[in-house]
Amino acid sequence: MSHTIIYIYPILNPNLRSSILFLTMKNYHNTPILPERKLLILLSLTAVIAGTLLLLTFTNTTTSRFFCTRPDNPFHSKPDPTQLKSILHYATSRIVPQQSFSEITVSFDVLRSIGPCNFLVFGLGHDSLMWASFNANGKTLFLEEDPTWVQTVLKDAPELNAAVVKYRTKLSEADELMRTYRSEPECAPAKSYIKGNDKCRLALTSLPDEVYETEWDMIMVDAPRGYFAEAPGRMAAIYSATVMARNRKKSGVTHVFLHDVNRKVEKAYANEFLCQKYRKHSVGRLWHFEIPPASNTTVNDGAWFC
Repeated sequence: MSHTIIYIYPILNPNLRSSILFLTMKNYHNTPILPERKLLILLSLTAVIAGTLLLLTFTNTTTSRFFCTRPDNPFHSKPDPTQLKSILHYATSRIVPQQSFSEITVSFDVLRSIGPCNFLVFGLGHDSLMWASFNANGKTLFLEEDPTWVQTVLKDAPELNAAVVKYRTKLSEADELMRTYRSEPECAPAKSYIKGNDKCRLALTSLPDEVYETEWDMIMVDAPRGYFAEAPGRMAAIYSATVMARNRKKSGVTHVFLHDVNRKVEKAYANEFLCQKYRKHSVGRLWHFEIPPASNTTVNDGAWFC
């Protein structure tokens, strides 16, 4: 009887992402995790992976054709080291991501359908390793306002790609910026640029070149801080995410996710720039928008972004 080694990674990789999603959520109900339970989780995951390898590696050639998939698809390559580290991290940690299971699932489902992709995340935190793992073999870049926090996170997870961002706004200015931005021609939808746009205070002008040079398929706005007057607020992040999405040259839409929409500023700026007509999901404190390129839309006179 002839045997063949078949490619099991197309089956394995989605399971790894699902395992990471499960493990990040395991502590949301404050269930104590005993050391023996942690060990059981790790042993169970190891057994599943090893058992799948053993079962699918040695099988009859004719039956193995059912599972075969070409290995040159980068999304279905061997498990990414970040995925494996993420499983280990969340299986042994009591710290959970900022978003709820239902909120994370919205972004997870999009990543699963379009990944690997270019994923820009405003914020660096306890969920960053999870997002990078979900987008294995894609480009994930985190933008964070606090340089000390960036160093702290990268010390434990040096494989993450993160950059420090300087904001020109304060949360206390949110109402004024909303009232006055239309009087600045450089903020208008027809201009639609952020790099070097110093006249528009909502434009993020000091981002790394990588941000400006990449067409982002997904943008997550879960930062900067926006819960005290001197904080930068998310006004500029929302505006800049909108401009980047509208400037898309590739086919399809840009998926923009905004967290903490229960807060006044996030909700107001989402309605002004991301537009309710483009909102696809509303789960908990998360809104998901699908923003088409400006070239595919018709803007009525005086309508501005929405």
